[in-house]
Amino acid sequence: MRFTGKSVVVLGGNSGIGLAAARAFQAEGAAVAITGRNQQTLDAVSAETGMLAVQSDVSNVADTKAALATIAAQHGGIDILFANAGVGGFATIPEVTEEFWDGVHSVNLRGMFFALQNALPHIADGGNIVVTGSIGSVMALPGNATYAAAKAGLRAVARIFATELLPRKIRVNMVSPGPTETPIVHRDTSAEDAEALLAIMREAVPMKRMGEADEIAKAALFLASDDASFINGVDLFVDGGCVEL
Repeated sequence: MRFTGKSVVVLGGNSGIGLAAARAFQAEGAAVAITGRNQQTLDAVSAETGMLAVQSDVSNVADTKAALATIAAQHGGIDILFANAGVGGFATIPEVTEEFWDGVHSVNLRGMFFALQNALPHIADGGNIVVTGSIGSVMALPGNATYAAAKAGLRAVARIFATELLPRKIRVNMVSPGPTETPIVHRDTSAEDAEALLAIMREAVPMKRMGEADEIAKAALFLASDDASFINGVDLFVDGGCVEL
């Protein structure tokens, strides 16, 4: 029960890694609020768990600012922020359009920066921020230039937040998943194509399997807890050895 009495916000908490983390935070005593773009999944999670669920699109700065203010007002502030919202997308360099680039960066970099900025007035001194990155930020994966650039930029942002927030004793860390089994893998694709992609991803992992959302969530909770009280500014790879092996 590491989070008893804590107010936790999970941006992008209505599915996948975010939902796994939200459930885990709640199981350890936290009052949890989640955001997401899909009202239907938000309603389903809220009905099942009792979590406060606020519809918000991270690419819309005003939307996120209002959602954070609403949550902070109802929960009496924010102790822990898990900034998990993000979008994927692959395109080789010749295929990258301005619209594709802006769509990914409006969420994964621009949107996340302003989400973190707008959360600061509500986060208690001594609180914690955990940001979801990606091993793609440090690996030269073909077709990944747009996504990798956004996540590498977000990594730089997280480190600078960690530095600037030292006077407030707010720790800022990043958790970077490798190939992970989440609903996004199956979104907008056929079951056959999704399974072919999963087979390629499994083979690329030294452990020869996909990660589970719960495994990424456990790392995020560790970084947000007092167990990590002397850890600040790190990028923790949870990837079955992809980066190091």
